[in-house]
This record gives sequence, C-alpha cells and structure tokens, in this order.
Amino acid sequence: MKHSIVFSTIAVFLTACQVEYHPYDTRIDGETGINACNIARIEAACKGKRTIRFAQISDTQRWYDETEDAVRALNARDDIDFVIHTGDMADFGMRDEFERQRDILNHLRVPYVALLGNHDCLATGERIFTKIFGEVDFAFTAGDVRFVCLNTNALEFDHDTPVPNFDFLERQIDGFPAGAEKTVVVMHAKPYSEQFDNNVAKIFQQTIRQFPQLQFCLNGHGHNFAAEEIFDDGVVYYECDNIGKENYLLFTITEEGYSYERVEF
Repeated sequence: MKHSIVFSTIAVFLTACQVEYHPYDTRIDGETGINACNIARIEAACKGKRTIRFAQISDTQRWYDETEDAVRALNARDDIDFVIHTGDMADFGMRDEFERQRDILNHLRVPYVALLGNHDCLATGERIFTKIFGEVDFAFTAGDVRFVCLNTNALEFDHDTPVPNFDFLERQIDGFPAGAEKTVVVMHAKPYSEQFDNNVAKIFQQTIRQFPQLQFCLNGHGHNFAAEEIFDDGVVYYECDNIGKENYLLFTITEEGYSYERVEF
C-alpha cells in the first residue's frame, strides 16, 4: 500500500512537470556522442590559440526555461570559444530529461561538453548519459590548455568502481599532449562535498597538482557560487551557481594568466 502511494505521488508530480516517466528506458531519440563531436570542434577551432575564453554553466535540472535563457545570452556573445556544463542535467536520471536538455543546449552557437552529475546517475541515468554524451572521464585540448574532466560522484557508485579514477588521471599526466602547456581540472562534486570520496581527497589534490601549470578547478553541485582554495595550496576551486539563479561563469586564459567573471543574464 505504501509503495502504491509513493509511485502515485511520483506520477502526479512528474505529470505536473510535463516529464515522461521512463525509469528503465534507455532508448535514445536524437543525437548521441555529443562530447566527442564537440571536442573535435573545440580542438579544431582553438588550435594555435594562446588566449581562450569559455563559459561554465551547471545544475540545469528542472530549469528548462532558464537554460533556454542562458543559451540565448551566450549566443548573443561573439567572444566565447566553448561552454562547459559541470553536471546535473537531470533530476531523476530519466531519458526525457537528458534529451530535453541536450536539445536546448544544441542551439548554442559554440560547441559544449557535459560532465556527469550525481542526479544524472539516478535510476539508469549513467547509461543514458554515456549514450548521449560519452565517457564519464574525458579530456580535450583548447589552444594550449588541457581540460581534464572527471566523474567525482563517488557516493553514487559501488566501491568496485574507482571514483575519482586515478588510473585515468595517471594516464593523462603521463600522456600529457605536446603543445599543451596549462591544465584545468573539471568535476561536478568537489573534494569535501558529500559526494566525493573524501578518504582520498588529499591524494586527489596531490595527483592533480602534477599536471603542468594547473590553473584552477571547476565544479558544480553546490548550487551556489564559490571561489576557494580548499587545500590552501594556491589552487582555486570555482563553483558555479545552478542555472536557476540566472548567471554563468566566464573564464579567459592567456599567456599571462587567467581571469573570470560572474555574468548575469
């Protein structure tokens, strides 16, 4: 009886939100392989650049109208090379949520990449995410900057799945590409959040500091803007607001250093 009430409540809620409930449906309508396609575009467009500029958005779950507003605001600019979404497109890990967000973001004039968030892992969300966007750990080079993008949602995975994936990190360090000089590390949940495996937080930080010229780290998840040196070692973690607060972060990396601003739309 209790289960019937719970499922009835969920069904009413989802109907009100106009989201179809497909708890185990992983059949994808529309474009897949988004990250790989857009990484190729980013690397081609930024090849040889010594200055790059990109925007960060995050936690667009539920906020479809605000995500559309963000796309319009970003499209009104002509000075952005690409956009990074730091996770939580979905709220319940459902196919329809990912597809709606993808279809909105596909209207961006510039390429974008998306990371896995903890809500994206719910139900069959991880499988849907990987079908639509790609691997949960990936990297790309824009100009002379290497972006290392990681799944850090340890709470959503069994202990037999390494999160964060240190093998992946070590391969990225050992195989750091020629032509790249600087590094940005990107994730959804930062160290010492409830999602991160905080038993390895300090080891994680020691590992990523091995990357050449680590500029800063990016994360979402907290739904509030923050810029802090978590480990008091000069490495700043920039946390983006959820998109419902109608702003994004804009970063510029040059030969001399980097700057950022919080832009309202």
